[in-house]
Amino acid sequence: MLKKIRISLATVMFIGLTWLFLDFTGTAHHLVGFMAKAQFLEAVLALNVAIIALLVIATLVFGRIYCSVICPLGIMQDIFGKLGKKAKKNRYSYSPEKKWLRYPVLIVFIVALVAGVGTIVQLLAPYSAFGRIATTLLQPLWKMGNNVLASIAEHYDSYAFYHVETAVPNIAIVTTIAILTLILLAILAWRNGRTYCNTICPVGTFLSLLSRFSLLKIHFDADKCRNCSLCSKNCKAACIDYKTHTVDASRCVVCGDCIESCKFGALKYSAKAPSESVEAASSSRRSFLLTSALLTTAALAQKKDKMMDGGLAEIQDKIAPERQTPLTPPGSLSAKNMAQHCTGCMLCVSECPNQVLRPGSNWLNIAQPTMSYELGYCRPECTRCSKVCPAGAIKPIRHEDKASTQIGHAVWIKKNCIPLTDGVECGNCARHCPVGAIEMVPNNPDDEEGAYVPAVNEARCIGCGACENLCPARPFTAIYVEGHEVHKEV
Repeated sequence: MLKKIRISLATVMFIGLTWLFLDFTGTAHHLVGFMAKAQFLEAVLALNVAIIALLVIATLVFGRIYCSVICPLGIMQDIFGKLGKKAKKNRYSYSPEKKWLRYPVLIVFIVALVAGVGTIVQLLAPYSAFGRIATTLLQPLWKMGNNVLASIAEHYDSYAFYHVETAVPNIAIVTTIAILTLILLAILAWRNGRTYCNTICPVGTFLSLLSRFSLLKIHFDADKCRNCSLCSKNCKAACIDYKTHTVDASRCVVCGDCIESCKFGALKYSAKAPSESVEAASSSRRSFLLTSALLTTAALAQKKDKMMDGGLAEIQDKIAPERQTPLTPPGSLSAKNMAQHCTGCMLCVSECPNQVLRPGSNWLNIAQPTMSYELGYCRPECTRCSKVCPAGAIKPIRHEDKASTQIGHAVWIKKNCIPLTDGVECGNCARHCPVGAIEMVPNNPDDEEGAYVPAVNEARCIGCGACENLCPARPFTAIYVEGHEVHKEV
């Protein structure tokens, strides 16, 4: 019964989370968006106290059910492991806990969180790894299928489907990482089950500190055990030592496979008094408290950000769109907040309807999304990225607040402007600016009959990128948006 319940819940979570990354219409978020908020690391970074408390209590009562029911990467490994068991039954065996690897990895992970080295965090975070796989490998296929249906519907004068762009810029590196991650996880899960979860995954290691004290555990009835070793051979976590009749609760993910495989009813999932000594328990509690303190510090660490002054934008002879300061989405508050909270899950990238968000090229934060306006601009009425972010990197923002949040300011590049290079009228940037921050003024104040060029009111500009996106100058735009490290209200 335990295994059936686990499989049913895991199936619902896996399908819902996968759909969340594949969907480009925003429908999935309204129905299953809570599943992303339930991810442990993202809840910690977002300081979602209710979710954190719920997961901690669940772990203290039931053990590491998070890893087998809620975490999509863990569920995906179970799928690969299931295929491996079909190829060869009873393929697993007991192995001691590799403390020399799992705890140093956790420490490195926490240090990277505090230091803002996002690439390490993004590579190790389980939900982020799954997000990259779903977004870069599965979503394009989902979109291509949608486009086929749109072509068929169009033939019958139906608009039930519409064509969407399948390509995402700057995604080659992230796609390569996703492929390598998928291959590594598939091999490990096929051969050894939950090796990744119990040796590398920082979330699994942290939860293992809690699961040692869980109320319910898998334990032996020594009188019924016949030492047949079937439980050890079917334990994907390699945590059952049938010779000593012990189960390592820190690595057990409560999958129920061992109970199902035992022919003598020697294994039970029930409450049992801790068998560890007072000294060992005290040591484990100290480790848990220390790790909790470090995670909290990482989530709360902030740095004083610099501000930008207002006024008219200075005319610069600079080729766009090379930005000195990258743009971060409205709601992210600052580049520092983005770096400290973003886990690189790419849910915002998959949800952006205007193709403004894409993976960055900074090796310190390789999967952290950045903004660019070659394919579209950040429409003031769109707040989808802020609604789906589970980690607090992009905080929820209202439409009216977004329209007054300055994430950057437009800069005019004189040598690229069409009225000066081609001698024709333009004014495209001024016509399409949603906040009226651009006006066309005579290039020569003494010659009102001459060329008119844009003048940017930097204090009014919100950095939405409509001017950059719609500028007809090619290949280099005559106006681009320079990012602000700290966002402000205009």
